[in-house]
Amino acid sequence: MAGAGSAAVSGAGTPVAGPTGRDLFAEGLLEFLRPAVQQLDSHVHAVRESQVELREQIDNLATELCRINEDQKVALDLDPYVKKLLNARRRVVLVNNILQNAQERLRRLNHSVAKETARRRAMLDSGIYPPGSPSK
Repeated sequence: MAGAGSAAVSGAGTPVAGPTGRDLFAEGLLEFLRPAVQQLDSHVHAVRESQVELREQIDNLATELCRINEDQKVALDLDPYVKKLLNARRRVVLVNNILQNAQERLRRLNHSVAKETARRRAMLDSGIYPPGSPSK
């Protein structure tokens, strides 16, 4: 009884070159996950861009509040609001750094998956199997 990882055997008892069930499953899984990984990458990129824009807007607002505070004849204490804005900006930068690191890990993972898929396809197309492969 042949398992999922067994090689096919011809009527003469010799192994027939071809992908194993495990290889097919791995390749199918990679192809299934690839669109989700690419979509996640594009969403992370969009979030990072919007956070850069938000950071710039916070900087502009903080600058404007400081200018208003300096120009006022009446003493308005805007310092707490400026500090809150700067704290929000710091958090946006922190989240942006986290997203950037996650996106880089995702990019490396996607590259590794593509490289492994290409390697497996090349092996399957050439009929060469690695040592210890059940297809030998």
